Amino acid sequence: MEKLYDVIIIGGGPSGLSAAIYSSRAKLKTLLFEKAACGGQIIITDLIENYPGFDDAINGYDFAMKLESQAKKFGTDFAFEEVIEIKDGKTKIVKTAAAQYETKSLIIAAGTKVRPMGIKGEKEFMGQGISYCAVCDAPFFKNKTVAVIGGGDSAVQESIYLSKFAKTVIAIHRRDSFRAAKSLQDKMFSVSNISVKYDCIPLEIKGSQKVESLIISNLKTKEQEEIFLDGIFVFIGLIPNTENFNFLNLENGYIVTDENMQTSAQGIFACGDIRKKQLRQVVTAASDGACAAVSAERCLVN
Repeated sequence: MEKLYDVIIIGGGPSGLSAAIYSSRAKLKTLLFEKAACGGQIIITDLIENYPGFDDAINGYDFAMKLESQAKKFGTDFAFEEVIEIKDGKTKIVKTAAAQYETKSLIIAAGTKVRPMGIKGEKEFMGQGISYCAVCDAPFFKNKTVAVIGGGDSAVQESIYLSKFAKTVIAIHRRDSFRAAKSLQDKMFSVSNISVKYDCIPLEIKGSQKVESLIISNLKTKEQEEIFLDGIFVFIGLIPNTENFNFLNLENGYIVTDENMQTSAQGIFACGDIRKKQLRQVVTAASDGACAAVSAERCLVN
């Protein structure tokens, strides 16, 4: 058994890092698990324009590194391992492939993963023209034609970003209007090389060794169309990473908490995108993390 921690945090996105900053600053012995690089979804975000206090937009990766550096400054321990099992009890046991750790309180900030389309050809062409990250892959599609699937903030924001590289961006949305913030929509509609296909869904991806075309269907007319293109970027929602947390109260896969981030298990808290909430933004993730850390501290005192 490894040494006993006051707080273990699972997930190194903005919520987990914010929790680490607050708990470490409170002199709690804190360990944060992250299976990849700290930052979560934010590291693949081009620019953050709406975080309070930043007059100029900040790159998502740079923002994440600032959070990680701040957590380290206050003494947070980091373990870049994947958590594979949780055991609840008076103390909580966190297991990885290499070891197991014990903690008095647990904060779950494991975030979400992208939702796939689930259509024919998607698995076959993943990485061969299909992407879920414009910031990662946009340079590969310079002067090419790409489609963006989705109608929320991410889809619109990434369409704008892709327009800087691609010759043509075709935004495909299943409804007759976008759900994204009006400010983002206005910006997208002002870009000359972005066109929109409303009321359409993707049916099949075709190609030989890479993506060559996409079959779409109009939900109103039932007509099908083949669009010849070089790449497809998918932004149709997220799936919470709650595979290891089925012992908690979940709703639609998301962890249910109260306003103090308390879950259905005593001493276990959840924060950020993984919990049931109305708004999933960096600022709310940071707020959740702070609340979870303070709640964990009070739990240890009581």
